[in-house]
Amino acid sequence: MARRPLPRIPSSGNDRIARSRELARTAADNATDVLHPLITISRGLRLLAAAGLRKWADTPKDRRGPALFLAAVCVLAVALAPYGPLLGMIGLMGVAGWKGRVRTPVRTGPDDSQIARLQALHDALVPYFSVPEDPSPLFAHGGEWAKAFSDHEFDGDGRLTRLRVKYPAYFPDGEAEARARIEQLLHAKSGRGREYLFSWDEEANQLLMSVLPALPTTIAAQRFVTAPGELVVGFTDPDAVRRTVPVLDGDATRDAPPVVWRTGPRSTEPHLLAVGHPGSGTTSLLRSLALQALTHGDVLIVEGSGTGEYACLTGRDGVLAVECGLAGALAGLEWAAHETERRLIAANRARQAGHSAPDDARRPLCILVDRPSVFSHLAAADGGPDPQQLLQVPLRHGRAAHVTVVVADQFDSLEFLNETVRTHTRARVVLGPATPEQVKSVLGAPPHTTPTSDVPPGRGYARMGTGAVLRLQVPATPDPYDDAASEAHRQAVLELLPERQATGEAGAPQEQPAAGPRTEPAAETAGPGDTALTGPREGVPAGPADAPPTGPVPEPVGGAPVRAGSAPVPAEG
Repeated sequence: MARRPLPRIPSSGNDRIARSRELARTAADNATDVLHPLITISRGLRLLAAAGLRKWADTPKDRRGPALFLAAVCVLAVALAPYGPLLGMIGLMGVAGWKGRVRTPVRTGPDDSQIARLQALHDALVPYFSVPEDPSPLFAHGGEWAKAFSDHEFDGDGRLTRLRVKYPAYFPDGEAEARARIEQLLHAKSGRGREYLFSWDEEANQLLMSVLPALPTTIAAQRFVTAPGELVVGFTDPDAVRRTVPVLDGDATRDAPPVVWRTGPRSTEPHLLAVGHPGSGTTSLLRSLALQALTHGDVLIVEGSGTGEYACLTGRDGVLAVECGLAGALAGLEWAAHETERRLIAANRARQAGHSAPDDARRPLCILVDRPSVFSHLAAADGGPDPQQLLQVPLRHGRAAHVTVVVADQFDSLEFLNETVRTHTRARVVLGPATPEQVKSVLGAPPHTTPTSDVPPGRGYARMGTGAVLRLQVPATPDPYDDAASEAHRQAVLELLPERQATGEAGAPQEQPAAGPRTEPAAETAGPGDTALTGPREGVPAGPADAPPTGPVPEPVGGAPVRAGSAPVPAEG
């Protein structure tokens, strides 16, 4: 027997139902558009009433009577005023309409692309922050990133600029290797080419990653507000130091956080070592320190590169000599060793007599040695003494004699620095692009941020003794005779240069009667690669003419011959 087909609903009925639904939807939309002002005002009145009830409930009982009386007085005043009820009703409707308007919701959470980035970062940390024995792991494949991440911020390109990571308590956050792996992963996943700061909170098991802004490079050489014996090495982050100094940044004056190096008898780090690659800014650092040291003392410069980077200081007041050759470097450093010993003897005799040290023994003397490894190579090839041996006395006893030594060299020449230089230069600076291993080998501690491969000249790290590692930007101090440098920075250096020393008819520096300098008619024969002097050498005064005799001078370090009296310092004419 054939089955009967089920009865079918006529298609015309479906069409009528669909048309009815469309008409009802259209009527509702039209009614909503027409009644939208009334709906908005009603919503506003409801919100105002709810706010009034909350305010009334929060009002103490002893103040409800005066508040009710004040409200009644206001209503009576509005009712009795001309057109008062009408104006009051219009104002109430306006406030209700503003209160009941539809506000566009503000998105506070991350968008889809940012959520995907956070989830990918969460999955990448799973192998480091999870173990199979954990019954409820904080990091698991396919887990929720919101349980482990907080305080996340993104820049305009969608890259993370700030993130707080909560990690399990069993993670070995006290091991440097384990922390380095996490920092390297976060650095790679958050975007390279930026400098990140990682702050570990071992007590709360949290890691805060933040992107540091670049240090400004617009601060040029200038007179800094410092005390005698203080030198500004550069500038760092505002939260790294507790001191600021006013600086001229372009055309504006602002306060900047400096990295201050304290020298003199009270200093715990009286000598400094700066290391970098070619073009990293070590020479600019030495120029900046020389200009600051000339404010209160004398400067002796020994340049191993032989490129004339310190020619602007030749013949200036306070600049004892600028030596670019091996013979001049040996003579200058030999005199520095004698001068240090003379100051020690003079200060010792003054203390034994119950007097203060003479002024010439307390005047600061800064010895700047740029690339001494070049002179060591030339001295070894010539069979002569190493100039670095002559730095032993200033380095070991310079603090008591007000003598400061600054040595600058390159990474590829660190092995040629002798042990005395490495031991007594406790203030360290690393400039230019460097790996964390290179920074740690010089400073004795790894950098607290992730070094970048592309940095401007003068950018690096500094550490004073056993202090914290600080980011550093050296003030722009170019060679004023370099046409490739900025004109504003060159002019700033020229304004800081002291006046040139007075010269006689023969072009040699005139003798100063108060100091009693000595002169030699000729200099030693210049060896290969030495820079010939163009004038007679002028000896640096050993003290005032009426100072008590200091006795025989001990033998200098390195086996160099002793000259009669105080050895003269060579100076370029």
